[in-house]
Amino acid sequence: MEYAENILGTIGNTPLVKMNKTVEEIDALVLAKYETFNPGNSVKDRMAVKMVEDAEKKGLLKPGGTIIEGTSGNTGMGLALVAIVKGYKMICVLSDKQSKEKMDILRAVGSEVVVCPTDVEPDDPRSYYSTSKRLAEETPNSWYVNQYDNLANRQAHYETTGPEIWKQTDGKVTHFVVGVGTGGTISGVGKYLKEQNPEIKIWGIDTYGSVFKKYHETGIFDEKEIYPYVTEGIGEDILPKNVDFDVIDGFTKVTDKDAAVYTQKLAKEEGFFLGNSAGAAVKGLLQLKDHFTKDDVVVVLFHDHGSRYVGKMYNDDWMRKMGYIE
Repeated sequence: MEYAENILGTIGNTPLVKMNKTVEEIDALVLAKYETFNPGNSVKDRMAVKMVEDAEKKGLLKPGGTIIEGTSGNTGMGLALVAIVKGYKMICVLSDKQSKEKMDILRAVGSEVVVCPTDVEPDDPRSYYSTSKRLAEETPNSWYVNQYDNLANRQAHYETTGPEIWKQTDGKVTHFVVGVGTGGTISGVGKYLKEQNPEIKIWGIDTYGSVFKKYHETGIFDEKEIYPYVTEGIGEDILPKNVDFDVIDGFTKVTDKDAAVYTQKLAKEEGFFLGNSAGAAVKGLLQLKDHFTKDDVVVVLFHDHGSRYVGKMYNDDWMRKMGYIE
């Protein structure tokens, strides 16, 4: 008989899927690493398990404890699944720009959800960074995950996602493209792939309102780059410790409008029902097309599932209201 001991045993080994119509203008073979096949429907399941197991080993998380994390929704879902299986409580702290679906899904799996304003500085006591830390200080027997600076995040991708991509492409991958938020995925996968072949190029997708691209190119953390944006799950107004800028070859920025429009395109042209960051990733891929040749094998990672965005990027009334479609 073939079965997993619990739901966590189904994480990883997600498929690579060839992209067709959306990337017709790109000469290379473009393959999507399709992370919604994880049980929590996102890439974040991988690092959720790794961070919890790491905290258990270090004695930071004790039996019956409470896991507390600031999340744009997907890490919260991964952690919630781990909490259920391992018997922990879960408190998720989200900013108010996250979709209602994400909040509802987290509550559906038994998490407590705390919502904070988006348009405040990271060190403002109302921000979701500050609120997460405060709750961890106030809650007995709790552990604050801090996916941004918790290096078990990128280690999870070094140990699982990177080796999977290398094996699935038979070592022929030439470029890896992915949206950057905490930096765990790009840094872990990038480190592993460059160890196998230093010629592999690692490209990050950033958003307008985020600091990554300018910091990577100049070493300057420019607060003028920071302003509110709509795209979910990528970009930052801080520099997480998980971002290893040394393994990243470059960034391209994608507008909120393009990210939203291309999210719909992926669903209608490829049958890929994916989240908002996938739209940003595929538009970024098209912006980078001059970097690819017909012999290249480009892997783009898609983070999460379209069910999280039904009221936003997949809702034409919302899209019109935002001025993204006529």
